[in-house]
Amino acid sequence: MPTLISLGGAGTVTGSKHLLTHGDTQLLVDCGLFQGLKNLRELNWEPLPVDPRSIDAVVLTHAHLDHSGHLPKLVRDGFTGPIFSTPATAAVAELILEDSAHLQEKDAEFANRKGFSRHHPALPLYGVREARRALRAFEPVPLHTPVALLGGATLVLRGAGHILGASTAQIDIGGRRIVFSGDLGRYGDAVMKDPEPVPEADYVVIESTYGNRRHEDVDPVEALGAVVERTVRRGGTVVIPAFAVGRAQSLIYHLWQLRQAGRLPHTAVYLDSPMAGSASQLLHDHPRDHKLKTRDYEAACGAVTYVRDADASHALSSNRYPKVIVSASGMATGGRVLHHMVAFGTDHRNTILFSGYQAAGTRGRALLEGAREVKIHGQWIPIRAEVAELPMLSAHADSHELLRWLGGFRREPQKVFIVHGEPDASEALRVRIERELGWAAVVPRQEQVFRL
Repeated sequence: MPTLISLGGAGTVTGSKHLLTHGDTQLLVDCGLFQGLKNLRELNWEPLPVDPRSIDAVVLTHAHLDHSGHLPKLVRDGFTGPIFSTPATAAVAELILEDSAHLQEKDAEFANRKGFSRHHPALPLYGVREARRALRAFEPVPLHTPVALLGGATLVLRGAGHILGASTAQIDIGGRRIVFSGDLGRYGDAVMKDPEPVPEADYVVIESTYGNRRHEDVDPVEALGAVVERTVRRGGTVVIPAFAVGRAQSLIYHLWQLRQAGRLPHTAVYLDSPMAGSASQLLHDHPRDHKLKTRDYEAACGAVTYVRDADASHALSSNRYPKVIVSASGMATGGRVLHHMVAFGTDHRNTILFSGYQAAGTRGRALLEGAREVKIHGQWIPIRAEVAELPMLSAHADSHELLRWLGGFRREPQKVFIVHGEPDASEALRVRIERELGWAAVVPRQEQVFRL
């Protein structure tokens, strides 16, 4: 009889790790970093409750850090098996994991040089060397193609929308079929395809990031244009923290649409992230994974000024002309966007605009909840800029869309496990599933064991 244990992503929206065990076979679905609250971040340094050497394979639903960012440490700690994902996810992971490792090395060096770390010396969780070791373990799997795993298990991946390469994972093991949603995207998104329906499962493990919220039925291009135009009118700059893969490309496309419509004719748009520039190339490399026509995404990407080196990024922070800066990270937890928040956050003419989910404990969440100062690189920075949010630009399905995806199953599963959400969001989704679908649903606790 298989068992399911959530080693991360249970009771929180980060650190997704779900362990399937049957006999001597152990499969880990996703292997993400904990982000946000300090007590969660500290878990990244703790050994896993299971020996990494005993894990036979990892199935990666998509490459965002909260699903993939622990892989280099897993490999360093002894994991030697394959990592299965879609080809596009493998390509995105190469960018994200190397960038994560590089940033951690730089942040540790910066903390040591400036002396603001409590640890002496400050160390990265892992480095570029470990990230590259993890990347060598990837074995790309085409969508809709059954793949044999150890212990007689099989894997089938289907498109999940969300970001380039994102998939749901169907695993048949020990006579049970378990489907993991990963992160589900929006229906009708301008860039990504709709999440694919899954016909049947005995058990479903579903994310609940927006399990208690609906996105506004507002044209995202109009909403984005309104924020940029009012900021530019008062002589300000819009700083948009954005995940370098996914949201950055969608934002570039929407800003190009505004320019095509005759709006923002003289407003420069900067993409300050070397990784985001490389990610735009992936749209060309994986045309079947998104909706955009070649001429459109080439025109949109060509209308942006790419900022690749650190000196150019610092010069951009000194530039006081009205403009739009799109820069990682999306929850303002690190990366170049922090320097721009220091440079522009203190002036009321500017705007800090959030376009995706902000986890508890992040600077983004604090600002959206009304904080007027944030700690950056050991210093408290007053925030006088406008703080705005456009949740309809999020890459995550809302509560109605999560129910819509569940409605694609042709028969009732035995149970739905609700993960990857803060407690109130997960509980709200559980109530909706039981009330509207009549299905048994549960919100797992961290390391709670379920026999399937």
